[in-house]
Amino acid sequence: MTLNKTFSWTAAVSWMALIFYLSHQPATESSELSTGITEVILSTVESIAPNLDVDMSYFNHIVRKNAHFFAYLTLGLLVLHAMRRSGVRGYQGAASALVIGVLYAISDEVHQLFIPGRSGEVRDVLIDSGGASAGIGLYLLVVKIKKMKKSR
Repeated sequence: MTLNKTFSWTAAVSWMALIFYLSHQPATESSELSTGITEVILSTVESIAPNLDVDMSYFNHIVRKNAHFFAYLTLGLLVLHAMRRSGVRGYQGAASALVIGVLYAISDEVHQLFIPGRSGEVRDVLIDSGGASAGIGLYLLVVKIKKMKKSR
């Protein structure tokens, strides 16, 4: 196995481990983390637009759902990159990366059913799957742009 392929798979699996770790936090810890992030974002927004009236609870919900999306966007990028480094190209690589992303999203929500105060949500699987799809699409777009620039 080449170093590049090993590094690519290590990055993808490490990202999966991070998702698992975050999902394994009880609801109170998870809420503290997302609330802290929300407060940092809100203080930044308020420094730019001091008269903006923002509902903290709603904004925290948006931050949490975006975290799902972007965590899986990153996973989609990393898994597709690892697939390509392993010699899996074209639609087969993209489809395989998507299947891995969706299955991991499902397993993540099932995992949360066993964590105090957490729940598994079909909506989150859809958000996660959308994120993985976006990551795969972004990766393919960058590859296509690079090929177009190279052929000039």
